[in-house]
Amino acid sequence: MTVLSREAPRLPVPPKPRRTRAQVIGWIVAAVVVAAHVVAWRATDMSLGALVEGWQGMADFLAEAIPPDLSSEVLGDGIAAAAVTLWIGLLGTTLSIPASLVLALLAARGTAPGRGTYQAARSLLSFLRAVPDVVFALIFVTAVGLGPFPGVLALVCHNVGVMGKLWAEALEDADPGPAQALRSAGAGRIQVAAHALLPTVTPQLVGLLMYRFDVNVRSSLVLGLVGAGGIGFLINQSIQLFQFDEMLTHILIVLVLVVAVDRLSALVRHHLGSST
Repeated sequence: MTVLSREAPRLPVPPKPRRTRAQVIGWIVAAVVVAAHVVAWRATDMSLGALVEGWQGMADFLAEAIPPDLSSEVLGDGIAAAAVTLWIGLLGTTLSIPASLVLALLAARGTAPGRGTYQAARSLLSFLRAVPDVVFALIFVTAVGLGPFPGVLALVCHNVGVMGKLWAEALEDADPGPAQALRSAGAGRIQVAAHALLPTVTPQLVGLLMYRFDVNVRSSLVLGLVGAGGIGFLINQSIQLFQFDEMLTHILIVLVLVVAVDRLSALVRHHLGSST
């Protein structure tokens, strides 16, 4: 008896999955990012070999900087200069509040009088943010001379651009309910801003202000390197005179100052967050 062999039915071969548009775009973006890093690596003359070969210079530098000079004269000068750095950051933050608030109201869609004013305020804020505070400091140093004053002016100009934008975005993200209620009652833009928007976003505005104060204290250190006073000026002077032990002392003082300001800023922001 013969058994007829039957071939097993062939299952259809599933089609190859096609790459979606999002996957293609993802691969293109990844390739562009890798290519940009390759170009940047070559353009900036990155060389790990040069870093390894320069270990002797770094070792000599650390040997001359350690231990730091903790003499009373160096510590006294450093602490006094650190206080100046703190005051530069404080004034650069607080003196920028009026202009930042006005530009924020003009650059927020809900409070801007018109589209032209909105675009003009946004453009001014973009310009003030685009110019680094160091460039502002160099300009003001040539205008009013060396010292803390040009540092304060530089921080005010740059901080208005940054803080005005942050505050404008906070105003745009505010709860529209109270503002709409006042508008329906016939209130004007200034009344809506004063009695509805600003009270609603005050904790956010103060939190952003404290954050900018933290950043400005760090920035005032860099401004001192270009002649705007503060402990940055002493650090630059110590490097130029090859007094690296004094430089390390000033850096340690800066570390204590930055940590203290950071903790104060974080404490205030935490208090504001817990009270809302």
